[in-house]
Amino acid sequence: MTAMMRPEGERPITRYLRESQVGPTAARIVLGAQLRKLRTAAGITREDAGKAIRGSHAKITRLERGQVGFKRQDLADLLTLYKILDPDRRAEYVELADQANSPGWWHEYSDVLEDWFELHLGLEEAAALIRTYQVQFLPGLLQTEEYAYAVTRIGYPNAPEARIDRLVQLRMDRQKLLTRPEAPRLWAVVDEAVLRRPFGGTEVMAAQLRHLLKAIEMPNVTLQIAPFSVGANAAAGAPFSILRFAEPELPDKVYLEQLTSALYLDKQEAVDQYTAVMDRLCTEADTPQQTGAFLTSLLDQLG
Repeated sequence: MTAMMRPEGERPITRYLRESQVGPTAARIVLGAQLRKLRTAAGITREDAGKAIRGSHAKITRLERGQVGFKRQDLADLLTLYKILDPDRRAEYVELADQANSPGWWHEYSDVLEDWFELHLGLEEAAALIRTYQVQFLPGLLQTEEYAYAVTRIGYPNAPEARIDRLVQLRMDRQKLLTRPEAPRLWAVVDEAVLRRPFGGTEVMAAQLRHLLKAIEMPNVTLQIAPFSVGANAAAGAPFSILRFAEPELPDKVYLEQLTSALYLDKQEAVDQYTAVMDRLCTEADTPQQTGAFLTSLLDQLG
C-alpha cells in the first residue's frame, strides 16, 4: 500500500478527490497535510525543509496548511528530502499538486473577488455539511438575485454598477453548489430580525420569502428561524459558519466574515466552542418543521 492510500480497502486520495469532484482548495489542504506527515516522519524541521526549497520555515508552514499553491520544483525537492524516491509515489503527489494548482470556477471573477473570500468559496465547494448562523442577511446560498442586489449595494455603496453586477452574478453561480451531484447539506439558522428587514422593498422581500419556501423543500436544505425569544445564552451575537468535510484530511473549519476580511479557525478548541453554540441555537430555535408556517405568515403580513 502506498503512502498516498487511505486505510485498507479505501481508495487513494487522488482518486477520491477526482471522483468526489473536490476542488483545488481541498486538494491543496490535503497535499499540505500529507507533506507535513512526511516531514515529521522523517524527523526534519520546518527550517531545514525551508532551506531545501530556498525558502523559510514560514513558507513550509503556509504550504503545509494549504494556504498557497505548490511549485513543481519545490514539491520535487521536498519529496527527495523526505526520501520519497519511487516514481509512482512521486507521480501521485504531483497529480495532487496539479489539481491543487488548477483554477476553481470562481477564477473568472478574479476582477471582483477578494482574496479572503476566495478561500471560503473553495472550502464551501469541498464541504459535505455547511452550518451557518446569520443575524443580518440571509445566507448567500439562499438569496434571490434581487435580494442579492439590495444587500450588495449596502456592502459596496460606492461601487460602480458593473462591479455590483459581477458580484451578484458570482453569488448566483455560487448557488449551483446546492443542486450539483453530491451536493453538500446546508443547515442554516437565521435570526428572526433578518426576515423582518425588507431589503430591496416589499416586493423583493416577498419574492425572497417565496424562494425560501421552495428552498426548504430541497432534501439537502434545512432552515430554522431563531425567534426574538431565543435567549442570549444561545445567540452568538455575530454570524459564523462551520464547514465539515467528507475527506478525513480536512479538519472542520469555522468561518467568521468581517467587513473587509475573514477569519478561518480550525483549532479543535475553537471549533468545539462554535459547534456548541450552533447546537444550542438549533435546540432553541423554531424547529425546521415550523419554518414553512413562519415564512407563510410573514408573506401574509406583506400583503
